[in-house]
Amino acid sequence: MNIQTVDPIIVRKVGLEALTKALGPVGMVRFLQQFEAGTGNYTKEREHWLKGLDVKAIIREIKAMRK
Repeated sequence: MNIQTVDPIIVRKVGLEALTKALGPVGMVRFLQQFEAGTGNYTKEREHWLKGLDVKAIIREIKAMRK
């Protein structure tokens, strides 16, 4: 099977079958639960969160939270 030319639905089906065979049904579910696509634009959000902060400021905040 040339996976690059196969419908994505088939790829998912074959992948789930392979995971189930290798890990068992419970292991397959546990493996899939580790991954989440997420949403948003991490790069833009990170810039917003860190705006105006430098490494020294971040270290100060971490030390303050630990007290």
